[in-house]
Amino acid sequence: MEHNQNKRRFQRIPLHLPVQYKKRGEAQFYNAVCDNLSAGGMGFVSPAFIPPETLVMLEIKILSKALRPIGKIAWASSIPHTGKNYLGIQFLELDPQEKDYLKEYMDMQTGN
Repeated sequence: MEHNQNKRRFQRIPLHLPVQYKKRGEAQFYNAVCDNLSAGGMGFVSPAFIPPETLVMLEIKILSKALRPIGKIAWASSIPHTGKNYLGIQFLELDPQEKDYLKEYMDMQTGN
């Protein structure tokens, strides 16, 4: 999906990685699969609509490490005839070591 492509500061790459997410303040995590990833955010499909600006806690499994950024829903759009929603997440907080790990992983994937 190429939503708001011209507004992105970071290159996104298509990846299919397991992710867990929950709205901040809720107890239950939900499973999803990351569709694309960048140093500044990610996109994935969710059965639930989560309104823009909602804070979310994430756990992204990359190789042998789990990254746990806090993000916000940058945008959400329904996928016609599926009952599902595509969510664009902007990372707001990410541990510096996890950020370095993510950058190294992205560089590996893009050949930089």
